[in-house]
Amino acid sequence: MKILIVGGGSAGWMTAATLESQFPEYEISLIESKNIKTVGVGESTLGQFRDWIKLLKIDDKSFLKEVDGSYKLSIKFTDFYKKGEVFHYPFGNPDLRNNHANLNDWWFKKIIYPNTENKDYADCIFPTQMAYVNENKFNENLPHSYHFDATKFGLWLKDKYCKKVKHIIEDVVSIEQDKNGIISLNNKHSADLYIDCTGFKSLLLSETLKEPFESYNDMLPNDSAWATKIPYKDKEKELVPYTNCSAIENGWVWNIPLWSRVGTGYVYSSEFVDDNTALKEFKKYLGQEDLEFKNIKMRVGIHNRLWVKNVIAIGLSAGFIEPLESNGLFSVHEFLIILLRNLHRGKISQWDRDNFNYSCKKLFKTFAEFVAMHYALSHRDDTEYWKHCLNKQWSEEINNLKHSHIHGFQKAVFDRDVLYHHDAIGGLHCIAAGMNWGPTDKYSLITHGSFNEELFKKISINLDNKKFEAMIRIEKQLKLFTYLNNNIYKTKQS
Repeated sequence: MKILIVGGGSAGWMTAATLESQFPEYEISLIESKNIKTVGVGESTLGQFRDWIKLLKIDDKSFLKEVDGSYKLSIKFTDFYKKGEVFHYPFGNPDLRNNHANLNDWWFKKIIYPNTENKDYADCIFPTQMAYVNENKFNENLPHSYHFDATKFGLWLKDKYCKKVKHIIEDVVSIEQDKNGIISLNNKHSADLYIDCTGFKSLLLSETLKEPFESYNDMLPNDSAWATKIPYKDKEKELVPYTNCSAIENGWVWNIPLWSRVGTGYVYSSEFVDDNTALKEFKKYLGQEDLEFKNIKMRVGIHNRLWVKNVIAIGLSAGFIEPLESNGLFSVHEFLIILLRNLHRGKISQWDRDNFNYSCKKLFKTFAEFVAMHYALSHRDDTEYWKHCLNKQWSEEINNLKHSHIHGFQKAVFDRDVLYHHDAIGGLHCIAAGMNWGPTDKYSLITHGSFNEELFKKISINLDNKKFEAMIRIEKQLKLFTYLNNNIYKTKQS
C-alpha cells in the first residue's frame, strides 16, 4: 500500500512514525511546504501518550533531552470553581486500601467536616502521587506523562523513527480527484491513501472533499489563544511536575514547565473579549510585557466524517476541542491507534471507514463533554464570560442523552443520580470533587439509612493517615529538577 501524508508538524510525523513502525512493508511518503509553520501549542500530554510510545518502542530518556522535556504527574486547576480554590487531577489509580466505600469515603469526610477544602480530595485519594506533587519531587515508577516542545518532538521523530519515509518538500498547488477520492497531488504524487495533517486548514478533507464541519462553539466557546515563552526566574522552584491551568477573566491560562523555559498561553472566547483586550489581560496576569506573543485562532469541533473515500484526517485537520486537559496530542495518538486497528487487514472496506469514523467521533465527543464539565460545574460569576458558563442551559444535552463513554455528560448524570458514586476510571471524579459536585451527600445518605457519623470519623482518620504515611515515604526522594539533571540533562548544578 502507498500512503501519502500531507503536512508535517507533530501530527504528520507522529502519523509517519506510527505507520512505519507497524507496517514496514508500506510505501510511506510525507509532503510538506517549507513555508508553513506549525501551531506549536501542544506541549503537554496525558497518560495514554506512554501507551503510544510503548507501541513504537520509544524510551522516554532517549527523547526528553532532545525535545526540552520534563515529567508530568498531574494537572492543577486554579480558580475554576471559585477564585482562590485549587484542585488536582493526578495520573494513575486511586489508593483505595482499607476504604469503606471506595471514592465515597472522601465525601463522607466532607459531609461531617464541611470545611474540608476541595483540594484535599486528591491528597486523600491519590496520597502517594500528591505527596510527590506537593513536594515537587519525582520517581519514574509513578504514573506519569510529559511536558515537551511538540515542534522539536515532530522533528526528532522525523530523524530517528522515519528512516524509510520519503520526505518531500513542496507546496501542494493542485489536487486531482475523481469519484473515488484523490488521485494525485501536483499531478505527480499519487497514493492509495492520503492522510490529511494540514492543521486547521484541513486541505484535503475540508477544502478539497468539502466534508462538513460540526462546530462545538455552543458547548465550548473558547476559540482563540495568545501564546508565549517565558524564562525561569527560579528554575528549581518553578520546574514543577504538573500543568497548571488558571482561570482568569475570559478563559484560562496554561503554564507548562519545560527544561529550559515555561510555555504559557491564554485561551479565551472572542465572543466575550477582543484580541487586544485579551492580550492586555494576559500580560497583566504574567506581570511581563517584553515577550513575543503569538495569536492563534482555533476551530472548535470536528468534521462529520474523518475518513472519506481515500482521505483520512489526523490532528487539527480532523477536529479540535481546546487545550484544556491536554487533548491536542491525545486525539492524534488515539486516532492513530484506531486507524491501525482498521488497517491491519490490508484491504479497506466501507465498514472499516465507518468503524474508524464512529470510534474516533465517540472518543472525541465524550472528551469534549468532559472538558465542558470544567465550565458547567464552575460557580464563578465575576465577569460576563463566567456568568455565561454559570447560566448556560444544559437541558437539551441532559434531556436527550445518548450513550457515551467514560467522561461524558451521560456518565456524570448516571453516576450521581443512579449509582451515587463515581468510578475510579478517568478524571470525572477529580473534577467533580474540585468543583464540590458530590455523587452522594447527607440528604441521600439519610434517606437511604446510610448516615453514620462515627463510621465517617474513622474513615476520615484512615484517609488522613494515608496522606501522612505517603509524605514520610517520599522524604528521601529527589526533587524533579535534581532527577532530570542527574538522569537526563546531566548539567552542572550551580
